[in-house]
Amino acid sequence: MIERYKPAIHFNDVTYSIDDNVILKNITGSFPEGKITTLVGPSGAGKTTLLKLCNHLISADSGEIYIKDKLIANYEPVELRKLVGMALQSAPMAEGTVLENLNLPLALQGKKLNQADAEELLEDVGLGKEFLHRSSKELSGGQRQKVSIARTLVNRPQVLLLDEITSSLDRASLLEIEELISKINQKYGTTIIWITHNLQQALTIGNYTWVMMNGALIETGESSLLESPVNEKVRRFVKGEEE
Repeated sequence: MIERYKPAIHFNDVTYSIDDNVILKNITGSFPEGKITTLVGPSGAGKTTLLKLCNHLISADSGEIYIKDKLIANYEPVELRKLVGMALQSAPMAEGTVLENLNLPLALQGKKLNQADAEELLEDVGLGKEFLHRSSKELSGGQRQKVSIARTLVNRPQVLLLDEITSSLDRASLLEIEELISKINQKYGTTIIWITHNLQQALTIGNYTWVMMNGALIETGESSLLESPVNEKVRRFVKGEEE
């Protein structure tokens, strides 16, 4: 069970609403430190909202969220952004070179990324140093996603939040990104929380899985739960009957 491991992030009875619309309902659970947890569920289940709560892009209405045993509200914003990184499906790039994009997190701190560190970041994501001075406009979808992840790694976050980062990629690029995330997890011990609609990906890449529906956490456990869910709603969802 997840409880055997030290939590990197813990939710305690967390609720979030927009106006009168309840998006998340009494979420309680932990993301194990140093592990890959996949978040699955139908569209509109509240997965992206939950991910935004993990790095305080939004604030819960009630309940507590702990990052490394410290209340999330007690972190300074810059400290929290260094600790918890995020990569999105759209892999947004600023105009300019790959190097300029990699430098953005440090530029916000009044610092500059040196050449050696930039080359190491690209090497970490499987890109050669020749990409450093290439325009971001010239990158393929898979290359953009790799640069986006490398940029997230600039601050060496202990937790990495991933929102559907492979959903628009071809199969070859998808497999490369999966391998890359597993490598980051193993090399740095980074805690990964990954939203995916690809149940096979959740099963093969994840150590643990959270299944969400209608803003509620329905079932959690080792990712093998997707092969034999206990909950009837989860069984129907896995079979494609619950959307």
